[in-house]
Amino acid sequence: MVTGASSGIGAEIAREYARRGVPLVLTARRIDRLEALAQELRTQVPVEVVAADLADAAAPARLVAELERRGVKVRILVNNAGYGVPGRYHANAWPVHADFLQVMVGSVCELTWRLLPSLRGFPDGRILNVSSVAGLIPGANGQTLYGAVKSFLIKFSESLSQENADRGVRVTVLCPGFTWSEFHDVTGTRGMMDKLPKWFWLDADDVARAGIDALERGQVIVVPGWRYRLLHGITRHLPDNTRLKLMARNSSKIRKAD
Repeated sequence: MVTGASSGIGAEIAREYARRGVPLVLTARRIDRLEALAQELRTQVPVEVVAADLADAAAPARLVAELERRGVKVRILVNNAGYGVPGRYHANAWPVHADFLQVMVGSVCELTWRLLPSLRGFPDGRILNVSSVAGLIPGANGQTLYGAVKSFLIKFSESLSQENADRGVRVTVLCPGFTWSEFHDVTGTRGMMDKLPKWFWLDADDVARAGIDALERGQVIVVPGWRYRLLHGITRHLPDNTRLKLMARNSSKIRKAD
């Protein structure tokens, strides 16, 4: 099951699994996008479509109940649904942040908890959590909660990996950098992002393949792209104050801070 499967990395993860012959459950808010993708992929594998708005706290329970009603048992869970809230923390109303936290943290935790019995029932259950390189570097001005929730997903994945290894469930957290998708169009930061050098950008299909390959070989944390691996390797050895100063100096170039 792939959440947030209607576009971007989620859609490419679905396409990659279809190429590998894995039957799919696709879920997202936009049913028209899901149906179009399902029609494309049904030439390769069986595909179920379930529309769900994960900002609704009741959505994870309803989603799992619908899978049970259809007799679908999930072997692989891909927690991919996500977006960004641009601007400084107090510039947005609390309900905006509450919905963001529900999608990015609450729904991930609940779906994982509800589906773990199914995953553990297979000899090769899998969980792929889509985080970001933002979870591995200092927080940035203008996206207060984004790096925080991505850091949470990394720690969450590390613990899940240890807790479920004895039942054959592998857990990987995928931490891409800037990836070509609708993400920055939705947040209204496309103009700023287009100023970045083209070599900064990753292709969503490459990111999807890197995540799935890492999951199959049992790698817990994967950072796609040698440039981002180099960036992570360098920055994690810098003193904390230096890392924070570098982020403060550069984040305004790529983050909406008003």
